[in-house]
Amino acid sequence: MPIALLALTISAFAIGTTEFVIVGLIPTIAADLQIGLPSAGLLVSLYALGVAVGAPVLTALTGRLPRKALLLGLMALFTLGNLLAWKSPGYESLIAARVLTGLAHGVFFSIGSTIATGLVPKEKAASAIAIMFTGLTVALVTGVPLGTFIGQHFGWRETFLAVSGLGLVAFVGSAFFVPNNIRHTPPASLAQQFRVLAEPRLLMVYAKTAIGYGGSFIPFTFLAPILQEVSGFSAGAVGGVMLVYGLSVAAGNIWGGKLADKLGPIPALKIIFALLAAVLLMLSIAAPHKWLALATVLLWGAVAFGNVPGLQVYVVQQAERYTPDAIDVASGLNIAAFNLGIAGAAWAGGLVVTHLGLIHTAWIGALVVLAALALTAWSGRLDRISSPSIDFNQPRTSS
Repeated sequence: MPIALLALTISAFAIGTTEFVIVGLIPTIAADLQIGLPSAGLLVSLYALGVAVGAPVLTALTGRLPRKALLLGLMALFTLGNLLAWKSPGYESLIAARVLTGLAHGVFFSIGSTIATGLVPKEKAASAIAIMFTGLTVALVTGVPLGTFIGQHFGWRETFLAVSGLGLVAFVGSAFFVPNNIRHTPPASLAQQFRVLAEPRLLMVYAKTAIGYGGSFIPFTFLAPILQEVSGFSAGAVGGVMLVYGLSVAAGNIWGGKLADKLGPIPALKIIFALLAAVLLMLSIAAPHKWLALATVLLWGAVAFGNVPGLQVYVVQQAERYTPDAIDVASGLNIAAFNLGIAGAAWAGGLVVTHLGLIHTAWIGALVVLAALALTAWSGRLDRISSPSIDFNQPRTSS
């Protein structure tokens, strides 16, 4: 493995940690800044909104910049954003720091895959991308629990200081080891992206992605306060529960990919969305009982991110059919849809907490996931009607 690829993986780890660690710190931040839980939840929404905007818009605007220079600029921006969060005197400045960091996140993952593939021979391109994205998985398994632990024992600001240290390591590694002459094709223009957004069948996929992913994030945004205030876990135990969740997510990602390979994206997504809705309904019953809550969180992790492989495969299938000249754009916009779902879910979850209470986020999230299940079934039906000779339920056997 080229050492430059390790630098990219460290960058992905740092970025994944700063995105998700906020979930474990919401009660701590809310108490320290004297704001409500819904206001603290907006720190998740606005970060995700920054990612959603940064990915398509800033990637297009920076398309002609040399890749290494852009990469270093992004990691500098990421490090600066986390340092600003560390030094934030209040809620408004913390919001600004989160949005700034989210913008860097969006562009990094838009260009990271092309940089990774430029570091290895063509036949190892997929493996290079997979190695880089393991940084995200490892962040969920280790970075988020460790960041939560740091925040609860030394203060939430120190978590952001630690993440900025990771950003600095990634910056130095990229500066020394990523080559200067990485060739690239300029990404799609904003006009090309808008043409993809004019295709109804792709819009349906993006809606399914945002709703299905968002349904899970309505309760996930407030998982730490649920565990503390409803289940009775101590603040120090939350990091351990997040570790259990992260391990389960890592296994669920692999399982979800294999299921989509075996059954095809539509059948796999039907199964995963149905299981996710069932687990969230179970959480609304199990949450007041500590050990049942822990078991439910373990099951939740196994299906929460298992829909990602199927959704990505399906959007590529639809793009090959409806926008064959903009497949990469269509796939990238699906990543934006994931983050729009997170942004909307964290905001909606805050409303639920304000007007109904923490425990109600679980069953409401389940209803939202069921809407994604209905959209999935509808998509499959439309595929059969519009192209009876093509079985979209089966895995892709060719590109």
